[in-house]
Amino acid sequence: MSVRERRKKKLSVFFKIPMLLGLFLAAITVLVYFIYWPIGVILTVFLVIYFVFTLYMYLNSSEILRKEMVNFATSYGQVQGELLKNLDTPYVLLDETGKIMWFNDAFGAAAQKDSDYRRSITTIFPSIRREGFPKDEKEIRFQVELEGVSYLAKLKRLPVMDLLPSNTMLDEKGGKGDLYSLFLIDDTAARLAIQEVDDQSVVVGFIYIDNYEEAVDTLEDVRKSLLVALIDRTVTKYIASMDGICSKTEKDKYLIVLRKKALRQMEEDHFDLLEEAKRVKIGNEMAITLSIGIGLDGLSYAQNYEFARNAMDLALGRGGDQAVVKNADNVTYYGGKSRQVEKSTRVKARVKAQALKEILNTRDTVFIMGHRLGDPDSFGAALGIYRIAKTLNRKAHIVINERTVSLRQVLTLFDRNENYPKDLIIDSAHALENVTENCALVVVDTNKPSLTECPELLKKCKSIVVLDHHRQAKEVIENATLSYVEPYASSACEMVSEILQYTGENIKVRPEEADAIYGGIVVDTNNFTNRTGVRTFEAAAFLRRCGADVTRVRKLFRDDVVSYRTKADAVSHAQIFMDVYAISVCNAEGVESPTVVGAQAANDLLDIKGVRASFVMTRYQGKIFISARSIDDVNVQLVMEKMGGGGHLNIAGCQLEGVSIDEAIDMLKTTIGTMTEAGELG
Repeated sequence: MSVRERRKKKLSVFFKIPMLLGLFLAAITVLVYFIYWPIGVILTVFLVIYFVFTLYMYLNSSEILRKEMVNFATSYGQVQGELLKNLDTPYVLLDETGKIMWFNDAFGAAAQKDSDYRRSITTIFPSIRREGFPKDEKEIRFQVELEGVSYLAKLKRLPVMDLLPSNTMLDEKGGKGDLYSLFLIDDTAARLAIQEVDDQSVVVGFIYIDNYEEAVDTLEDVRKSLLVALIDRTVTKYIASMDGICSKTEKDKYLIVLRKKALRQMEEDHFDLLEEAKRVKIGNEMAITLSIGIGLDGLSYAQNYEFARNAMDLALGRGGDQAVVKNADNVTYYGGKSRQVEKSTRVKARVKAQALKEILNTRDTVFIMGHRLGDPDSFGAALGIYRIAKTLNRKAHIVINERTVSLRQVLTLFDRNENYPKDLIIDSAHALENVTENCALVVVDTNKPSLTECPELLKKCKSIVVLDHHRQAKEVIENATLSYVEPYASSACEMVSEILQYTGENIKVRPEEADAIYGGIVVDTNNFTNRTGVRTFEAAAFLRRCGADVTRVRKLFRDDVVSYRTKADAVSHAQIFMDVYAISVCNAEGVESPTVVGAQAANDLLDIKGVRASFVMTRYQGKIFISARSIDDVNVQLVMEKMGGGGHLNIAGCQLEGVSIDEAIDMLKTTIGTMTEAGELG
């Protein structure tokens, strides 16, 4: 019951009391007649006089009382309205469509509007839309700005039926509709104070030199110390210009402490220290690249330090030459335009191989899986891990749910092969049924849990090993016992080939396994033309010694006529955007593996003179798959990340849902245009 109804009920009872009292007297008079009738007659006369007087009061005084109450209410409402009109806090009354019905003098002064202004509130505050009005009587709060002043806005729903008397015309006609009150509280000073405190908060970071050993090794001894001194001077001078502290902790590592205000300046400058370091030249053949990891907004300095370490791991996992800023909720990337530097030493591969061997030795069963819609690289890498597990006398299974077109020819090498058990390849359901406490899971060719063949396995297996050559993003496999992510590697098969060489002398790779692993390298490098380094050819040479046959591999990956024509059609209908970007659409009708054909078409478009990057769109399973490739210094990974995907500097992709091909092309063009204007694509 509303307050108005409760008050109305109390007033009604007040007017009924005289009549109730008269009825009580009448009952007593009847009782007296039975006791002594002369007194009853006297009481009857008194009762008649009482009722006549009460009736007279009802007929004459109630109208006067009602008029006085109305006059009081009217005067009270006018006083309230006058007080509200002169209130220092801006106040607006809106109808259900958002149109201004009334506002006080403070709002008129703040918005610089006359009292007869009756347009929509959106014309003053574009952020206040009708769709955002509260549906119930709960107040909502948000920030708005007006003429350079910051306000805390409070918007509340006021049902009309609770505001008007029940006997009004609106009530009689069943009128409906709501009003909305909008209060604006000036919190500019408070926000400035909060901003100042936030600007002064401490930010912790690390700066690593990615290629210290490689760059120093190209110099004579007398110049090595000079190069190191120049790098130190460049880093410390830059941090000092930001009013920060820089301390060198190792020969190629720095610890920095800054204010958050300085970090914002570095972000606005897109961390130009990354480019300054590349200009340090005293005869070194290789440009110096840096990785920067920043942690902020933690609950303590220790948490900021941990955020900085995690950010640095992401920067290194993505290939270096970039800055990563991390807080509790978000990760932001800057830079990452240069190619990854291939490490000349294979010490890391040997260490990881030994660690993998120790993990598998303590487990009795090994499950191996790659990413969904597996390709030759993920399957070849899985086969390499399978061979290691079998060499260690461990039971092993490869988890594959769908035999994609790109895998069918490779899988024929192992179907009905007497050298392999029938349960070599199992699906997710069988894998989950056979999981035990003493099993290990090896994930190859992906480091994103959502992209794996069976994400549930990640939760059930306690020992997890990750081997991947893709750049890390925000989504990573957590709690991995061993993680070996090297973005410089051409393929997961290359990484596994190196691990195979360090597992032990008694390991024997079968020819069909060597073919599959070699084929994974061939496919991911586009016949050794993309992201191929010295170690790629060393891995290929090792596989050739194990029995890989180039002719057999070539036969495994030949296209059928329909796929070849589809690819040629996509190449022939490509449009050139901004003179250097090739954009095309792959018609997937009648093609068994449309995404593979789209990726092949993107590779072929790079053979066109003047094209720096190519993007091919393919509609498949209700989604639009974009395959992005580059041959120059364009980082297609950054473009795809802006659109929700990822990948490598030269090979990347993304998936779009709920859009048409034309809309996807417009989104891509807008992204490329925006990034070009911001200088992110070079």
